[in-house]
Amino acid sequence: MTAKLWRSYTRPVPSPFNSIHKGGSPYSYKSYEIRRLQARLLALRLTSLGAALVHRGELSDTGAMLKVGILSDTHGLLRPQVNDALAGVDHIIHAGDIGRPEIIEALRRIAPVTAIRGNIDTAIWAQIYPDSQMVNLGGRCFYVLHDLKTLRDDPRSSGIDVIVSGHSHRPRIETIDGVLYLNPGSCGPRRFSLPVTIATLALDENRIEPRLHHLDATAR
Repeated sequence: MTAKLWRSYTRPVPSPFNSIHKGGSPYSYKSYEIRRLQARLLALRLTSLGAALVHRGELSDTGAMLKVGILSDTHGLLRPQVNDALAGVDHIIHAGDIGRPEIIEALRRIAPVTAIRGNIDTAIWAQIYPDSQMVNLGGRCFYVLHDLKTLRDDPRSSGIDVIVSGHSHRPRIETIDGVLYLNPGSCGPRRFSLPVTIATLALDENRIEPRLHHLDATAR
């Protein structure tokens, strides 16, 4: 990012409520709110990018067993049980249908987050998240997308080790041609009689150990 672009987002924004101005047109309330939101989204993007880059370096250098928390389809609800299940993880992946920006902010207080947007994430705050993303953790290549049906490339020939998806609300852990397909299910509002679940992965250069976590059976 150039210094000029950074300054354009970070310089003070005049208040639209000040009726005294010298020359030019006063800021409207709408333009003021849009500019303020743009600055917040940029700060979140930079924070996420910086944390991911630093954390990626740490993960690739230690060679120790890493623990990755994987969740999807929160739909604006982050249950207290999720915090317990994610205790001690080194990184978190959210496979879309986030629902509210506060969900990712809360997850970042646990560990660095890689997140994509799902089909319900259409508001302006969600535009900072891609619809798919590739991330390297512990020497393993993860490809994250929301709906597995939209996968077009052959993951094995692309060097992908783990495919993470969501959307169906149905948990899945399956290895096909050496590639792990993982859907953590949904930990948001319960859909029909489907379980409320997240997943974790313990991994190093030699093995990947996925685990599905069923949250409180009384959760709604």
